[in-house]
Amino acid sequence: MSHPIRFDRDDPRLTAYALGELAPEERAAVEALLERDPEARRFVAELKSAGEALAAGFAAEKAPGLTEAQRRRIMARRGVKRFGIAWRVAAAAAVVAVVAGGIWITQFWRGSWYVAGRVESAESLTAHYDERELDQVGYIAADPSAESPVPSTEAYDAVPENEFRLAEREPLSTFSTDVDTASYSNMRRFLREGRLPPPSSVRIEEFVNYFRYDDQAPEGDQPFSVSTESAACPWRPEHLLVRVALKGREIDMSQRKPANLVFLVDVSGSMDMPDKLPLLVRSMRLLVEQLDEKDRVSVVVYAGASGLVLPPTSGADRWIILAALDGLQAGGSTNGGAGIELAYRLAQESFIAGGLNRVILATDGDFNVGVTDQGSLVDLIEEKRESGVFLTVLGYGTGNLKDSTMEKLADHGNGQYAYIDSLAEARRVLVEQMGGTLMPIAKDVKIQVEFNPREVEAWRLIGYENRLLAHQDFNDDTKDAGEIGAGGSVTALYEVVPKGVAFDVPPTDDLRYSQPAPLSGSAFCAELMFVKVRHKDPDGTESRLITMPVPNERRSFGEASADFRFAASVAAFAALLRQSRHVEGMTMPAVLEMAAGATGEDPGGYRREFLELVNAAIAIGSPGESAH
Repeated sequence: MSHPIRFDRDDPRLTAYALGELAPEERAAVEALLERDPEARRFVAELKSAGEALAAGFAAEKAPGLTEAQRRRIMARRGVKRFGIAWRVAAAAAVVAVVAGGIWITQFWRGSWYVAGRVESAESLTAHYDERELDQVGYIAADPSAESPVPSTEAYDAVPENEFRLAEREPLSTFSTDVDTASYSNMRRFLREGRLPPPSSVRIEEFVNYFRYDDQAPEGDQPFSVSTESAACPWRPEHLLVRVALKGREIDMSQRKPANLVFLVDVSGSMDMPDKLPLLVRSMRLLVEQLDEKDRVSVVVYAGASGLVLPPTSGADRWIILAALDGLQAGGSTNGGAGIELAYRLAQESFIAGGLNRVILATDGDFNVGVTDQGSLVDLIEEKRESGVFLTVLGYGTGNLKDSTMEKLADHGNGQYAYIDSLAEARRVLVEQMGGTLMPIAKDVKIQVEFNPREVEAWRLIGYENRLLAHQDFNDDTKDAGEIGAGGSVTALYEVVPKGVAFDVPPTDDLRYSQPAPLSGSAFCAELMFVKVRHKDPDGTESRLITMPVPNERRSFGEASADFRFAASVAAFAALLRQSRHVEGMTMPAVLEMAAGATGEDPGGYRREFLELVNAAIAIGSPGESAH
């Protein structure tokens, strides 16, 4: 027979409860105590606050002492130590003291500890701690004979960047909107490991769209507004830079529609790393905390086979959902196709008419059994999107991240792709921007721009290389395109060569059977270009059209808005990392100077963090430093 527990500040169960580490059978007793004892509730709330502060500190740490290769060698040589609740609680109290000594010790999973570093070398670490203490935190010295880095099997698509087009011959630009942000947070992971990201991993539009901009809100029943701005291009002032911006309608989250969410979790052996399944579970916990009784959550896992862990459960039964997540273990090969089939079937069986129906796929993308090739997986996702269920893809981990697969799944599944490199990023995606991530306000959003050949010599779209559409697809409502979530935004940048500016482009032969149409006297000479946007309602089948002319304005870069200048600096940074030949006149210090003068109010500190990342790239020795 169980007896009610009394409030005791030294009771380790209270600390374990606050940290989300308490076993399910003991949780009920603690919750009963919290119900009847206000002092206990205050104490636990303080513990939770301290834990979140520590987690935020760890997430913001930018100078780990162990590289990714060192960490993987450590994990490969010996299993990480595992301890019981009492040891975990004692260690949690010791973290602050250890940090003060110059070393971060991070708890990642069920009492798994290892040194995540603020030391320069193994020698400096062993100078601080004896062998017994290092063994207690799970540190194993790297094998001096294994100096070569662990081979990476991360996969990125090498997509050629967009080139300039002559306006007289090719006046149209057509593409699907993109609100993915994975490329940016993945870049941050690389820089914090002390190395530059692979150029093929850099997608410029995802860098630019990582940030929120203060654009005009939509009016009336429009789901989003459309605005434009132009000024001199910072890396080539004789050219123009044009920003086309879509701003999604904000929605009061207390009035949001009920959600039917299916967590599709990869629990294969490749997920058995601290920055994969453990971080994944902590991320999902953040989302579950935002749900209530009108929502339903299901949990499906897949490894060698797929299985149902949690049937549709009310968001009010939070602890049942959290217990299901906490019980996940990694092991086996990865049959992603079977998991996708089961997750969508469950989402359709629990479908909420007029609600938010979504599968959230969380994985490193390493599908290696069953349906494995990208083409077949994409075909499967395209088939499933017709069900009215949207898709969110969350990428985790390093070393074997299959970025190209996950990006394609999101693009073809009416969804978004985010890479979660820390708990702070999970909070941004799943809490701060929950509306943009989970609540679509428009789907199949396409942009088509027509350039005025009387005013424009040539143009190029910056980024969106794998989002380009055939021009006839713009008016074809059967063609899939991107979505915009509540409060979300989309920015596209064009570099435009004005008429009369010298432009060196390889010549082409004259056409035999047709010539460019002669321009009329006026030819809309006051217009630089004409923007058209098509979109559907989230559950609609017919598109609506928004149009906007862009005046031919000439302003200096310094006269542009802070948002324009910041977006340009982010695009330039990404282009340098991508080793683009189109920004040869730009350097990393120039990017830093541009961005520093355009941070604005910066809620969340994301623009200030960007400055830190530029500084990190300069310290590593970025491609943009060749002239310095």
